[in-house]
Amino acid sequence: MLQALERRGLPYTVSGAFALRQHTGICRQTKDLDLFVTHKNCAAALRFLREERMECDVIDPVWLAKARRGEYFVDLITGMSNGLIAVEDSWIERSHPAVVYGVTTRVLAPEELVASKIFVARRERFDGADIAHVIYGTSGEFDWRREMELVGENWEMLLWSLVLFRYVYPAQSHYVPSEIWCELLRKFEREIRHPNPEARFRGSLVDDNMFAIDVNEWDLPNLLAESRERCLAATAESDPSCDVRPADQDRKTA
Repeated sequence: MLQALERRGLPYTVSGAFALRQHTGICRQTKDLDLFVTHKNCAAALRFLREERMECDVIDPVWLAKARRGEYFVDLITGMSNGLIAVEDSWIERSHPAVVYGVTTRVLAPEELVASKIFVARRERFDGADIAHVIYGTSGEFDWRREMELVGENWEMLLWSLVLFRYVYPAQSHYVPSEIWCELLRKFEREIRHPNPEARFRGSLVDDNMFAIDVNEWDLPNLLAESRERCLAATAESDPSCDVRPADQDRKTA
């Protein structure tokens, strides 16, 4: 699969267990290979893999397609399932050289790896430990300005992850520069001192199941649905020929 994409010269980067091992040394056995591609390149990647006699489906056009051969499969990931963070060309350009299954390729940089995990905070899967391990494993060699750029207005999710890191590794708090701590905490203090009465409920962006009662019974806004609709509209505009199958046929949390 990797060789096929390498032969075609299609831009991608490896994520998941292989990126985690690169940046932390943690080794997880997996038959699941996660590849990050941009929305604009996803259709081409699926076309190439079909030509390699792989079974391919778009599972959720917001973020996930799958390619299968026998018991092995590849996830082609174009962003986060809530539609707030999308893979961009810069993610591929900043990826790190690596060898995966004997193929010389690239794995996701630690900053993008963390960004890809900040919303994986569901009841059935929580990647906060992975984030803490990446910060610990990179020993301060981490581009925090890039991370702040990646999370953007979702900085509170990053702060949440950093507070967990600080609790777990108190002696390594300096792996996060003091200016980053201060910047995030100042923003948090401003929000607490001057709360916006028009601020909308955001629970569904974190976990639409755990916060379903808020939307379904308490009539709070469903920002997840709005975010996904915007993402779908942008995807359809950029690639109207995209082969789409309903998302509920196969769901992977991210």
